[in-house]
Amino acid sequence: MELTKEEEAALDGKQGETLALAYRTLVAIGEASGADRLLPIEWAHLSGVNYNTIGDAGKEFLSHLSQDAKFKVKTTVNPMGFDFDSVSQYSLDDKFIESQRSIKNSYEKMGVIPSYSCIPYEIFDIPKQGTHVSFAESNAAIYANSFAGLKTNKEGAFSALASALTGKSPCSDLRDDDIRKPNLTIRMKVESKDELTYGMLGYFAGKVAGSSVAISGVSDLDRRSCKSLCAGMGTSGACGMFTFGEGEGEKIDFDKNELQKIHDELNTSESGDLITLGSPQLGLEEIGDLALMLKGRSFQKRCMIFCPRAIKDQITNLGYTKEIERAGGEILYDCCTCLSPLVDNKQVDSVITNSVKGAYYLKTSNNVDVNLKSLKKIVEEETR
Repeated sequence: MELTKEEEAALDGKQGETLALAYRTLVAIGEASGADRLLPIEWAHLSGVNYNTIGDAGKEFLSHLSQDAKFKVKTTVNPMGFDFDSVSQYSLDDKFIESQRSIKNSYEKMGVIPSYSCIPYEIFDIPKQGTHVSFAESNAAIYANSFAGLKTNKEGAFSALASALTGKSPCSDLRDDDIRKPNLTIRMKVESKDELTYGMLGYFAGKVAGSSVAISGVSDLDRRSCKSLCAGMGTSGACGMFTFGEGEGEKIDFDKNELQKIHDELNTSESGDLITLGSPQLGLEEIGDLALMLKGRSFQKRCMIFCPRAIKDQITNLGYTKEIERAGGEILYDCCTCLSPLVDNKQVDSVITNSVKGAYYLKTSNNVDVNLKSLKKIVEEETR
């Protein structure tokens, strides 16, 4: 890789050990992925925030790093394990709470914007098309490449953190226009199209596609379906973007049989003890839709609804919070369905959700069974 004099100096430790470590990380990734240089980014979005995902080693690493490190570009972060405002309502271990607080404090000390959201594209202004960013959250990276016109790889926790510290990222993979061109087309052959169907389409695409894929037979997606498609794709494989329409190369169908196979894989229960909505977190538009759907109805089971704190005032002022809470919904901020200690297999055997991503992680990480169905069905069948 060809580095500038400033980058070489930082790599050699002349700007401190923290920056040297960050540059070593980026150079190693760049050399492994065939990058010829580092390029500037405008925005980094970090994962590795939930104590459940990084543990004590990650917590101590961030605590040490925050003693002298500062982020050089706009930096936002993924959800934590719980909402500090409501944590007293749950029987969480004191060690988990204090460890999560330490992680939160470390990131904020380094200058992060305390977003604690997996949908940064909904709560911040999107840069101009073609801008390079570094997103570690998979649904956000896919959304950025596919809908927002930005350029990012599906970054790992360390690469995005290194990019936040340096303002740089290796010029490789999906930052290359040639690699962004899909060589596989998935033809959508399922007529019934709701957010769950699109989540399973994304999950299928993630399994069969390479870096980029074309999807035909799809148009006019609403916000919920867009996010479900991105989240499903990010859950099952390495694919980092998609385009709509016919692409070059091989063509395969996503039909009822493929849909059923994925549903059978993820749906492991015929019912659930708890409803969770928000993986990815629900944005303003989706919260408004949910409030409207719940008019005159009430949940018959506990329902946890996850959304970013950035929309709290808006949904309160618009009356959405009042309507959802009247219906028995619990709105939580700064956390999401995935990997949350709030969903504990000691208390819950199975969970109802409309999220393919949520279904995957609830089963594999929280070890609870999942009843997977669309939001429309959840409201029809789980409220009165």
